[in-house]
Amino acid sequence: MTPEEETEIRRRQKGRNIALGLVLAFFVVLFYAITIVRMGD
Repeated sequence: MTPEEETEIRRRQKGRNIALGLVLAFFVVLFYAITIVRMGD
């Protein structure tokens, strides 16, 4: 595998990891918000 291919693979992995992290953070915030709303009832 050439260095250029390795760099491209790492770049894609980084982008995928960032997207996955953002989705996870979104679900954490959503769960927190739902919990707060339900406690207010």
